Amino acid sequence: MRLSALALGTTLALGTTAGLAQAAPLDNEPLGSRAAGPAAPAIAAAPAAWAAGTRAYLVITTPGDTTAVRAAVVSNGGSVFASYDAIGVIVAHSTSASFAATMRGVSGVQKVGATRTSDVPADAYNPALPANPAQAAAPTTEPVRSDMTQIKADQAWAVNPGSATVKVGILDTGVDDQHQDLAPNFNAADSVSCAYGKPDTRAGAWRDVDEHGTHVAGTIAAAKNGKGAIGVAPGVKISSVRVAEPGTTLFFAENTVCGLVWAGDHGFKVTNNSYYTDPWQFNCPNDLDQAAILEGVGRAQAYAESKGSLQVAAAGNSNVDLANKTTDSTSPNDSTPVNRTLTNDCLDIPAELPGVVTVAANGTSGTSKASFSNYGRDIIEVSAPGESVYSTVPGGKYASLSGTSMASPHVAGVAALLASANPAYTPADIRAKLGEQATDLACPADARCTGTTAKNSFFGEGRVDALKAVGGSTPPPAGKYFENLTDYAIADNSTVESPLTVSGVTGNAPATLKVGVDIKHTYIGDLKVDLIAPDGSVYNLHNRTGSGTDNIVQTYTVNASSEVANGVWKLRVSDNASADTGRIDAWNLTF
Repeated sequence: MRLSALALGTTLALGTTAGLAQAAPLDNEPLGSRAAGPAAPAIAAAPAAWAAGTRAYLVITTPGDTTAVRAAVVSNGGSVFASYDAIGVIVAHSTSASFAATMRGVSGVQKVGATRTSDVPADAYNPALPANPAQAAAPTTEPVRSDMTQIKADQAWAVNPGSATVKVGILDTGVDDQHQDLAPNFNAADSVSCAYGKPDTRAGAWRDVDEHGTHVAGTIAAAKNGKGAIGVAPGVKISSVRVAEPGTTLFFAENTVCGLVWAGDHGFKVTNNSYYTDPWQFNCPNDLDQAAILEGVGRAQAYAESKGSLQVAAAGNSNVDLANKTTDSTSPNDSTPVNRTLTNDCLDIPAELPGVVTVAANGTSGTSKASFSNYGRDIIEVSAPGESVYSTVPGGKYASLSGTSMASPHVAGVAALLASANPAYTPADIRAKLGEQATDLACPADARCTGTTAKNSFFGEGRVDALKAVGGSTPPPAGKYFENLTDYAIADNSTVESPLTVSGVTGNAPATLKVGVDIKHTYIGDLKVDLIAPDGSVYNLHNRTGSGTDNIVQTYTVNASSEVANGVWKLRVSDNASADTGRIDAWNLTF
């Protein structure tokens, strides 16, 4: 697998503080007709102990009932490690060198392929839990950085910072869920490890075995809490689906299949895939092993999409033209690479699968192609910032990384904003809007860039626009901004007020006073929320709607033109029932 930021897999460092993360291997790059019914894996008995020489295979059959083929796996010298019956994909292990050839002759078997050129690690049979790192002290500032202003995320936050009902899956090296900028938006219930190809739901199995996944997670949804960094969609929920294996940080096909099926079955509206499926940077259909990988991962992506999940993936960090492939000397990356000739039928997956949004990286200017970014006419769909992106890393820390791995989560965040503003949108709707709303970028003076300003091989349809995603077309009116970041506990059947002193504003408040509210509460149907003007006038913002929905993260517009602007404004929150509590996390006024 290749990390999209020149970060995972064979990571390419661009610098000490701004490492390059990859797109698929970990981008690894070099610097990401279905049967109805649940796709949760049916897991047959696997060997009780690891054996040297164990290899992993995808066995492809008709979706639905895989009973006969699973039995054939066992009778032909293999074991069933996991089975994704709804898509007809079985993950098999065997120490027999003839296993794949034998299984290809079994009735009902469509394809069989080895997923690696190295042995399955012993850890697969008794996986160790990743470390839970100690957390550094939280920063006391939260500047808005250039990557966010380039895509107008800072303007989008004032309109809609994202809905907590939108779940985004981080298919990556894992996520540090204890990080102070990620914990407020982390969804442990839908997090998992898919390392080795079957779900491991133990608490903490989803944690980071590198730093790449935590960095990606922060770009998507770091909380707007006054600490460190802000994500593109700071109001959405994120789940970690660890696809990388410890030690190697490789993303093998069975891991990717597991992650995509998990995404479909757990309601992820968007997933980010800043990696490529190892060990082959490009999978070619004329190779029997790689043909099975293409089929298995392709079925998993189609399944996830059919369940309402849009996949966003990094294009890769090799500075190659994906529309004119020639050679590959980097694969397989789990043993000894070989030189091979490619055709355009050889695909970087998941980035080049149908339905996936393929993302190129912009340079620091926001209008150039990052030097490392892959490109390709009619393959790149959109672009986003990918150089020196500042975000979260494990242990409560922060770092700048570069790569298409860093560009892809910007797009995933904008996709999450689109889903927040338009809950009925399908994956196809979101994919189309990302392109329609993107800012056109003209080709530079570079012969490799072909096409028009509206759509070309470097930037696709352009750089994504977060403000348009939430329905904005112009920047919010300029005005003075006041914020209270102090937490105020909301107890059962009680009322609490958070004050905010406004000064230096001439005259009355505007008819479009913006009231940004961030309330953490586990049952917002209990809550009545009011804005109290300095003279005591009450403006209701929320009145016991939303039932059992978690949290109110929203910006309201209030006609406060009859109120003197200067003075002490208050946010009043009343809890009107028992059993659920929370806090005022932050709130603000923009005049």
